[in-house]
Amino acid sequence: MRARIILALTLCQAAWGADWLTFGHDPQRTGWAFEETKITPENVAQMTLAWKTKLKNEPYSLSALTAPVVASGISTSKGVRSVVYVAGITGTVFALDAATGEELWNHAFKYVVLPGKGGYQGTFLCPNGITATPVIDKTTNTLYVIAGNGALYGLDLGSGTVRYGPVQLVAAFSKNSSLNLVDGVLYTVLAQGCGQGLSGFYSVDVRDRHHPVIHQMLLSNTDTGGVWGRGGAVIGTNGRVYGSTADGVFDPAAGDYSDTEIAVSQKDLTLLDYFLPLNWQYIRRKDFDLGAASPVFFGWKNRNLLAAGAKEGLVYLLDAENLGGSDHQSTLYTSPRLGNDKQVCCEGLGIWGGISTARDLDGQTWLIVPMGGPPAADGPRFPIANGPAPHGSLMALKVVADAKGSPGLEPVWVSGDFDMPDPAVIANGVVFAQSTGSNEVQRGGEAVRVKSNHPSVLKALDLKTGKELFNSGTAIESWVHFSGLAVSDGRVFAVDHDSNVYAFGLPAPTSR
Repeated sequence: MRARIILALTLCQAAWGADWLTFGHDPQRTGWAFEETKITPENVAQMTLAWKTKLKNEPYSLSALTAPVVASGISTSKGVRSVVYVAGITGTVFALDAATGEELWNHAFKYVVLPGKGGYQGTFLCPNGITATPVIDKTTNTLYVIAGNGALYGLDLGSGTVRYGPVQLVAAFSKNSSLNLVDGVLYTVLAQGCGQGLSGFYSVDVRDRHHPVIHQMLLSNTDTGGVWGRGGAVIGTNGRVYGSTADGVFDPAAGDYSDTEIAVSQKDLTLLDYFLPLNWQYIRRKDFDLGAASPVFFGWKNRNLLAAGAKEGLVYLLDAENLGGSDHQSTLYTSPRLGNDKQVCCEGLGIWGGISTARDLDGQTWLIVPMGGPPAADGPRFPIANGPAPHGSLMALKVVADAKGSPGLEPVWVSGDFDMPDPAVIANGVVFAQSTGSNEVQRGGEAVRVKSNHPSVLKALDLKTGKELFNSGTAIESWVHFSGLAVSDGRVFAVDHDSNVYAFGLPAPTSR
């Protein structure tokens, strides 16, 4: 088993190179750019804003641009380039030169259907546009994106020309999360009943453009139980696809799997396993849906593990091969509550977005947890505290073995203040994350939230101590809601609500 895990990591490194092809770097959503060598803890303080590009995209409610993805060695009309791709909520995909920020091409989708009304349609929950971060397939030179009308397209990486589709994969104006791609099959998830789409996993085999084979695994009979964590479908190296589901009815006999960590087969999305927390009724009553954050799949010693957590503010470690054990309710380890002392659902407290993981040069595996709001007053002690964190923080925990060799978590450090942190990314001993500045207090309505935010800040921390090594200051103009970062070839890419794309990098070496 251990040999298979190591081999999988080696093959992944060979396939993904220095690119950032999908949300969270890889299909497992680790957020770990393990191939990055240019950025180090010693030089990251020298980072500066390399470029900023304003795109022709109008924000809608809280949404603007997807998280960026990056591919190198792409043949374009301007020559061979590394290219950054983002999609706008209003229906345009943009390709930018990663070195300069110059727009290389854009592709605007045209819709012949209009969004319906009722339910959440037209609100921040169902914003009627492109909601899923695209995914790159370098083997076919294709960027896959789901347009607002629910159709899957494949665009040429160098020109934006349609190479694949349209294939109607999901309901028009539904809410799907970051796309994932493994072995020629593309995966996404739906949530919250947008466009009357049913909650669940969706996949399509894209290897033959004339014969798309679509599978679905529906997780609810209503608009509940959806998967809306930032990473969408999380794909393990073991042939399984994972997701965290939102609040609703739990009734397996009826096909309802709300508030669970769930596993389906990579081949055809057949249900394989699930974990249901012991306090699932409390979670449902408090609207603490597990769907608020994506799990992360990783190898540790001779095991495949899944780490998950959400609004309640605690972290579960699960056996990725046997979620929840024989009773579907047993964890390998459950942390004490790390945050959200108020125990409220809708004020940006607790864990949102997703957990990240990396292994340092000593072989130690880390989890990086984005926590909204202050640390729990009676939570576990972190040996290293990097200052007050009233609005949010990153929390670092080591994966360690207990006396019986089973995995557990050891708190190490908590960062200084983050104003609603997004999921972290890790590169060569440096942890990057955005202090998003987004107002996630839902009472008062969207208009109030849009007007009461703060500019986002990119921060870099030392993986082993949480010490702040870099701060972007006032470089980012606006806030951002539900986004993510990309790291490629010594640069960090980010977006904001004003439809700006940013690249931060090290200064060019001076010639002698």
